Amino acid sequence: MTRIALVPGCLALLPEYASVIDPVSELREAVRTAADWLGTDATVVGGPQARRLGASVLAGGARATTGERSYLVVGNGSACRTEKAPGYLDPRAEGFDKLLGAALAGTDAAALASLDQSLARELWADTAGLSELSGLLDGARLVGIDYDGAPYGVQYWVMRWER
Repeated sequence: MTRIALVPGCLALLPEYASVIDPVSELREAVRTAADWLGTDATVVGGPQARRLGASVLAGGARATTGERSYLVVGNGSACRTEKAPGYLDPRAEGFDKLLGAALAGTDAAALASLDQSLARELWADTAGLSELSGLLDGARLVGIDYDGAPYGVQYWVMRWER
């Protein structure tokens, strides 16, 4: 069996961005739960920043050895959901995120593979890991959606699948 988890590339999850008040405590807890569920030998999937964040996420926690292959995919939806979002408000962002969220929740590998990468870049979506996720999801079933929200105008998901 293969375990796959998706976590967002939220820099606030990195230790060097820690503060007295955690602005993403609910997200952090969902990410920790997903990372622990993966076990000790997870492979991080995503771009350079994603690999850095993934390594940090996997460095802590109380993970057990599962004897299974596991992947920690780092990626997120648009960063243009509000006027205060990093990419400012873009009216296309909500629709893009709705389609992407449906593809993820529906384990629709074909929809993920055909994601409009040009639009994703315009909406500041981190989809490098999601492109690779499409290949991993073939034959997988959704185990759970641990987080689905857009704090600070950025769409984040924490999801888990088994194959």
